[in-house]
Amino acid sequence: MRALRFSRFGDPDVLHVTDVPDPVARHHCEAVVAVRSASVNPSDLKNVAGRMEGTTLPRTPGRDFSGVVVDGPPEWVGVEVWGTGGDIGFSRDGSHAEYLAIPTTALARKPERLSSEEASVVGVNFVVGWLGAVEAARLAAWESLAVFGVSGGVGGAVAQIGRALGARVIGIDRVRPADDTPTASYIDAFVALGGDPQDVGAQVGRLTAGKGADVVYDAVGGVTTPAALASLAHRGRLVVISSVGTRTAEIDLVDLYHNETRILGCDSRRLDAAQSGARLDLLRPFFDRGSFRPLPVTGRYGLEDGKDAYVALANGTRGRVVICP
Repeated sequence: MRALRFSRFGDPDVLHVTDVPDPVARHHCEAVVAVRSASVNPSDLKNVAGRMEGTTLPRTPGRDFSGVVVDGPPEWVGVEVWGTGGDIGFSRDGSHAEYLAIPTTALARKPERLSSEEASVVGVNFVVGWLGAVEAARLAAWESLAVFGVSGGVGGAVAQIGRALGARVIGIDRVRPADDTPTASYIDAFVALGGDPQDVGAQVGRLTAGKGADVVYDAVGGVTTPAALASLAHRGRLVVISSVGTRTAEIDLVDLYHNETRILGCDSRRLDAAQSGARLDLLRPFFDRGSFRPLPVTGRYGLEDGKDAYVALANGTRGRVVICP
């Protein structure tokens, strides 16, 4: 089969398409998926650059995918599936190839409502969104949710999750979500992210009758941490999934304990393909009934042009980029 590979870390130029042996379903514990579409995520770009932990080389990158099972348990052969995982593309070969081998425990049926391309852009964004908002912060229907980085992939997914749970959603970003994106219709208010963290916190306070947000999901982190902390209500929960610009943040500990703030770190890399597949099974009904919508696909590339997909993402292409082998 053909696969996008890298044997050293660097910019997208280290990627090349080559022939590798076809994967096989071993000992009835693995299945082989013919990949129809695989998204390119920022974490894939970071992986190739050597900025993610635990990657062994040489490697085929790519976390998210959708496709059809062609080998494995008879009851699964011919079934359309979707998937993601913190091991896929890092410690096991990923989805930017014609075929992908995954554990049978990771098999998850694709929502019928979604095309292969649409299904392939859900994985990382919605799994980590669910992990942080639902499992860690336990967001409730009557609460307010402020989403930093709402115009991005994870932020847009969190906004949809918050709305589905019945929360009031406040989007925060440097750029307002485009009118033609799902995110724009899922937020109740928008705050422009500026230079003064306290100003952002004050705007969130005004939108919540002076209370602040019960849950702040910071999909950016680092440079946004001061503003995220300033936006929290008493006993508010801050979800942190990344760190942009700086790995450290200065926190006033007196303010922290007076406010009884909870800070929750969430790492989707800790979820392997099977654990991620279980969460996709939880998400599927929301997509099938239209409560969740995939983010728009704006860039499509064949496998032979896979490196160009990475370049497009590195250059800041808005929307989701997919590789269709």
